[in-house]
Amino acid sequence: MRPAPKYSTVILDVDSTVSGIEGIDWLAERRGPAVAARIASLTDDAMRGVIPLESVYGARLAEIKPVRADIDALSRVYIAKLAPGCFDAVKLLHDAGVRVILISGGLRQAIEPVARLLGIAAGDVNAVDIRFDADGNYAGFDQTSPLATSSGKRTVIEGLTLTEPVLAMGDGATDVVMREVVDCFAAFVGFARRENVVAKADVVVESFAELAEIVLRG
Repeated sequence: MRPAPKYSTVILDVDSTVSGIEGIDWLAERRGPAVAARIASLTDDAMRGVIPLESVYGARLAEIKPVRADIDALSRVYIAKLAPGCFDAVKLLHDAGVRVILISGGLRQAIEPVARLLGIAAGDVNAVDIRFDADGNYAGFDQTSPLATSSGKRTVIEGLTLTEPVLAMGDGATDVVMREVVDCFAAFVGFARRENVVAKADVVVESFAELAEIVLRG
């Protein structure tokens, strides 16, 4: 009889964790090098905790103005750039009875196909809704979403009913706040290593195979 998992719930960031891209930066690249450079700089500053996410979230989208076709394309790239071993690790966790939740400051409509591929329930996808007009043009985003703010992931977790113990994993400053409301925070360095995140983590994880080992065997 196999031992019970060490953690009953696993919470995953998406950008630069589940997938090897930053979705907003990828969208910005479709608007040319000048826009891409500006947006990438803002994203990096926010992920390193230099500036609060809420100070740039809306401004980045307003400059990019992603249309529905952009979001559809982004969802395909998220899947194409899925972290090595992610699919297998999530399946192992599910098979062991572990609940897997996605919490992201990214755009829900681009992330939902990733969740479906990984077998994650729609109700366990927490992200920011983007809005389009009847022609598919950008019409804003859900400005009430806590996930458009620096401390939003902590707020979302506090509103969820979770089976403990809980492990959360991510790569950026907006992920570190989860440490305050979970049993273990893992800094994922498979795509980007941010020392401000590593310094505050309970454990550093380099791959999804390593994550599965930690969750299932301790």
